[in-house]
This record gives sequence, structure tokens and C-alpha cells, in this order.
Amino acid sequence: MKKKVAIFDIDGTIFRSSLLIEVTESLVYEGVFPLKVRDIYTKSYNNWLNRKGSYEKYIGEVINAFEQNMKNIKYVDFVKASKNVIAFHKSRVYRYTRQIVKDLKKKNYFMLAISNSPKELVDDFCSNLGFDKVYGRVYEVGKNGKFTGKTLYLDLVSDKAKILQRAVEKEGLTLKGSIGVGDTESDIKFLKLVQRPICFNPNKKLYNHAKSVGWEIVVERKDVIYKI
Repeated sequence: MKKKVAIFDIDGTIFRSSLLIEVTESLVYEGVFPLKVRDIYTKSYNNWLNRKGSYEKYIGEVINAFEQNMKNIKYVDFVKASKNVIAFHKSRVYRYTRQIVKDLKKKNYFMLAISNSPKELVDDFCSNLGFDKVYGRVYEVGKNGKFTGKTLYLDLVSDKAKILQRAVEKEGLTLKGSIGVGDTESDIKFLKLVQRPICFNPNKKLYNHAKSVGWEIVVERKDVIYKI
């Protein structure tokens, strides 16, 4: 029989932050990135923190800051920063999604993880959670051991629905009984494909869509889990 599949967004859905944010901050702290890198996203971070701006704008500027400054950075320096991030943050997960992952593993689901953070980070973070396949952004490394500044396979990793369909075909899986967990409107495309879409701590756009189509909405706040 074909395995059922469960697909999870990682940042903000299992991990209680963004792996990309944490590694960017680590690279600044280690002196690999200059301090001025923070100038790119500090204003949007403060706006989001003070509820005057969106998280999407903030994370978008962090992505820009990372990608604008990664060219000619040594891969070994990035790996070192990544390992420090995972060692420090590996247990900072939501209880609700952590338990779902455990339960589905016991039921022999094929566990698929997707993130817009660098794949090295996502691989390390997900290794302790038992995911079968992990997708993240892949950045090209030259023969000199430094990043070239080029992002590989961007057309695939930016389309989570395409990733899910590819995994189903390549791994011989079934969408019957499938489960998906996401937190922003960018997850809508893959949530439409699964039988049980779960919108976990959704942003406003995903929340509004979920309410209009009757999807499951779950919010974890402090030590309480709410189902809306």
C-alpha cells in the first residue's frame, strides 16, 4: 500500500521563529556579515514588533539582507553559524505541531518538510524530528569554497504545491488521508491538495481564507492550544 503523506511548513509552524532570521543574526554576530546588514531589516522588525507593520515585510527584508551579502562568504563559515543556530534553537518548537509529527510518524506517514530557509539549516533542524524528505533554499558554492550568490532550483522551492506533487510521484505516495500544516497565505496552494489542511497560528490572509472554506484553524498561545 502507498504511504500517506504529511507536509509541514517549518518556520513559524514547527520552529518558533525563522531559521533564516537566526542564521543571519548569527553571521552578523560572528563578524561574517557586517553590522550594517541589520540596517536592511531593523525598521521593518521594529514596525512588526510594535504592530505597525507586517511580519511578511520583515522576513522579506531579512531574505534580501542574507542574499545580498552571502556572495563570496566562505561556506565553512556559514556551516559553523548554522550548527550554532541549531544547537541553540533545536528545542524551540511548538508543542502542538511537535506532537502531530510524533503521532504521524507512529502511523507511518511519509513526513515532508518545506522551508524558505537554507537547506543546510532545515536538514539539521529536521533531523531530530524524523522527517523523510526536506526541501529548503539551495545556494550555489563555487570551487573556491565560497557562495557565488546564485540560488538554485528556485522555481521548485518557491512552489510548495509543486514540491508536494513531485514527492507524491517520486516516492510513490498517496494524497488519500494526507495532512498539511501551514501558517501564511503562501501555503494555501499545498493546503488545497491535502485532505486535512491545518492552519496553525495563521496570518490574517490565511485565516480569512481558512474561514471562508472551512479549514481547521489552531492557535498556540503560551501554554494553551485553541481550535477555532
